[in-house]
Amino acid sequence: MADALTADLPKTAATRPGSILLARHGEPDIARDVMLNARGYEDYWGRYEELGIRPGQTPPRELLEQAAKADVIISSVRRRSIESTQALVGGREFARNPIFVEAPLPAPGFPGFLKMSPKVWGFTARFWWWFFNHHAGQETRAEAESRADQAADLIVELAEQGQDVMVLAHGFFNFMIGRSLRKRGWRLTANQGWKYWSTRRFERG
Repeated sequence: MADALTADLPKTAATRPGSILLARHGEPDIARDVMLNARGYEDYWGRYEELGIRPGQTPPRELLEQAAKADVIISSVRRRSIESTQALVGGREFARNPIFVEAPLPAPGFPGFLKMSPKVWGFTARFWWWFFNHHAGQETRAEAESRADQAADLIVELAEQGQDVMVLAHGFFNFMIGRSLRKRGWRLTANQGWKYWSTRRFERG
């Protein structure tokens, strides 16, 4: 009888949307106890973009459990993201997509005598890029926001099919994707901050 009553009702892709988990990669294999000028930081960031994660790291148990439950796992194409994902999933297959790479961090053209730590340079470069559109010919804030919208659309489409989605990518671009998800009605339901291996969980409804 129940089948007869529901036979003519429209079918949906899933009874509920899945969740979206944005995770940051593990700690990169690069020294941070150095002082650099603007040119030095550009070289440093270039190496940072190419390197993997520091050997011997163990992902948090909670993140391992979340990865085991995820229906879809996607990594950025940066080596540090790929190696972090491999540490989480072992031999399980996962997708790799360049849409999730980090937004650029071009150093402002400060005088060569001014030296700062990579952490301070990172904050300064992000501030100049975000508020003053300092992009040095690389991706602009507007372009990165458009890419974040596209990334959000991609994972929302998967989640709306009822799949739990995990993305292993980068701190600031994950933040940008999160902004796009909230614009689409997704709620931030768990937040571990921005440290390595941290996660931000989004749900709808």
